[in-house]
Amino acid sequence: MVLLICLRAFAGVNMGLRFQVLKNFDAFPHAEDHLTQKTSSGAIVSLVGLLIMLTLFVHELQFYLTTVRIHEMAVDHTQGETLPIHINMTFPGLPCQILSVDAMDVSGKHEVDLDTNIWKLRLHKDGYILGSEYVSDLVERGHNKGHASDQHHKEEDETHNDGEHHHSHVHSHFHTFNKDPEKTVKEVKEALRNHEGCRVFGVLDVERVAGNFHVSIHGLSIIVAQQIFESMKQVNVSHIIHDLSFGPKYPGIHNPLDGTERFLHDESGTFKYYLKIVPTEYKYLKGEAMKTNQFSVTEYFTPLKGHEHNWPAVYFVYDLSPISVTIKEERRSFTHFITRLCAVLGGTFALTGLLDRSMYQIIEFLSKSSKGLVR
Repeated sequence: MVLLICLRAFAGVNMGLRFQVLKNFDAFPHAEDHLTQKTSSGAIVSLVGLLIMLTLFVHELQFYLTTVRIHEMAVDHTQGETLPIHINMTFPGLPCQILSVDAMDVSGKHEVDLDTNIWKLRLHKDGYILGSEYVSDLVERGHNKGHASDQHHKEEDETHNDGEHHHSHVHSHFHTFNKDPEKTVKEVKEALRNHEGCRVFGVLDVERVAGNFHVSIHGLSIIVAQQIFESMKQVNVSHIIHDLSFGPKYPGIHNPLDGTERFLHDESGTFKYYLKIVPTEYKYLKGEAMKTNQFSVTEYFTPLKGHEHNWPAVYFVYDLSPISVTIKEERRSFTHFITRLCAVLGGTFALTGLLDRSMYQIIEFLSKSSKGLVR
């Protein structure tokens, strides 16, 4: 009988030890004293914690709603499409009557039947518009002999190709250059005395091959040009590039020449912008796709020398990259948002709990110390 009682007691003690060990794995223990009592320090910590959690929640929500742009590269397989060139430039030192926009490419073919729309606005020296002219079918078949550009283009391969391309000598001219030379000289001299400028803007559609387009006075005949300007140094090709792009604009695009200003004082010369065009496709979040082009630029200026035979001009020499870029708009997944939100809010709650516990213990310690000193 006594043995049986001892065995039961031993079993009870053993069972108690097992339960005691099992309690150590309890993840939800009873709240500590500082958590069951409302204190001023606890209120302050709670308000600060709520403010931090609210701020972090708003930040995570904005991070989730922000669109991410993913860039991918591949070989460009574009065929049978034209290259749109959007130009918007101001020439404060040259009137519209003598400015022409010429285009050439390396194919050696005439640029005909282009969907071309170009406007030229006559500008007063104070900036307001005096009149406008519309140029349709800017690039036409052939050109007349005797122009100032004939001699210029004989040396163009050496001057503008850099040994890479062979540009066609066929280019376009503004149709008003075929007017009466005496009348043209009189009008231009009057415009120069009044310090008229010209704003050229519109769209050129060219073949997707390397080439160049330039704004110059090359449409004038040599005789007319010499009657207007005593020397080439008087041809002021100072310019402002308001916009130069090769297709529609997408969010975040950067056209490096937009807003470029180049002014010449007491000198003249030729500006050359070498452009590397990168075909780009932008895919919106809703699935819509837009084809356009980005470009990088290198700029050179060649001052006019005493023996120079080329009239000053502004050249844009472009080439296309064989690599295309695809930009996709994407949004982070909702599960990613929930995971980050739980981690941030849970971490903030745990940190405020530790801070509240520490403050409670410090206050309790100071309270007991003060009571001891009073006694």
